Amino acid sequence: MSGHLLNLPNILTLARIAAIPLVVIFYALPVAWGRPAAALLFLVSSATDWLDGYLARRWNQTSAFGRFLDPVADKLVVAAALVLLVQGHPHSHIAVPAIIIIGREITVSALREWMAEVGARAQVAVSTVGKSKTALQMTAITMMLWQQPLWGMPVYEAGVVLFYVAAALTLWSMVLYLQAAWPSLRKT
Repeated sequence: MSGHLLNLPNILTLARIAAIPLVVIFYALPVAWGRPAAALLFLVSSATDWLDGYLARRWNQTSAFGRFLDPVADKLVVAAALVLLVQGHPHSHIAVPAIIIIGREITVSALREWMAEVGARAQVAVSTVGKSKTALQMTAITMMLWQQPLWGMPVYEAGVVLFYVAAALTLWSMVLYLQAAWPSLRKT
């Protein structure tokens, strides 16, 4: 395990956080390429989430700083994008799934922190459902940020459908985490 704070995996994680203001700026630009640029930057940021973890493990450069920062970066990027989407389309059919996703992230983060305190963090490790939820959520958000039709396809509308599926998976994964933690929660 490397003790270097600024290794490439951590730099990628920090770059994800640094990209947030650029996503916001691109999304707000009154030009045709602004929202697609925001979507592409969000997509690249999402891909670095996988890449930084892969490189940290492969190169044995995991660190306490990286383990702390990676989930924070993920949640900041997603929350910022969700706020943009709700601001851009202030309707309950967009706000409700966004609230579900943000609420789940807060709940599961708090649950993992508490489970770590009681020495049972492994019970709420990232699951296959959680990974699927993340991939679907990133795809849906990218499509919704893009907003414009692409090759005649209604990208935004397809993204909204995926957004609802991602919100359902979000709830399901939260229930699975809570079920896994329930024996520990009942003891205290």
